Amino acid sequence: MNKFNFFEWLTTTPWANMMNGAEWVFPVVQSLHFIGFALSIGTIVIVDLRLLGFGMKKQSASDLAADLRRWTLAGICLMLVTGFLMFSADAAIYHVNPSFRVKMTVLTIALLFHFTIHRMVVRPNASAAFAKIAAVVSLVLWISVVGAGRFIAFT
Repeated sequence: MNKFNFFEWLTTTPWANMMNGAEWVFPVVQSLHFIGFALSIGTIVIVDLRLLGFGMKKQSASDLAADLRRWTLAGICLMLVTGFLMFSADAAIYHVNPSFRVKMTVLTIALLFHFTIHRMVVRPNASAAFAKIAAVVSLVLWISVVGAGRFIAFT
């Protein structure tokens, strides 16, 4: 089965049929996708801003990250599940969309960065300079994910 056949098959699955069925399903799933982004990116940005020295100064970055970890993971899970559902609705079209490809590439990098480098810099003994650089990189990655996602509808 080649890549195109897989994407064609994906658009015929029960969850894709559900997404393309009633006209209200896609907007509801898309709204849940945005909520997932708000949870995940919002909590990551709060930690990044703390690493940069803005706000929440009574709490260390490591404590803040630990307190927000469940919300971040819940948001990421919601975002990935709903994103896959939306993709399956028209996979044959989405996979050739340049904005979609950019979003998926940057999302992969952002997730890898978050679960490796970002986790290291929120530790209490991490270098402050390295933490600030990582926070800026994290912010750029997540802003790029949102920006590329926004352009999917226009390309």
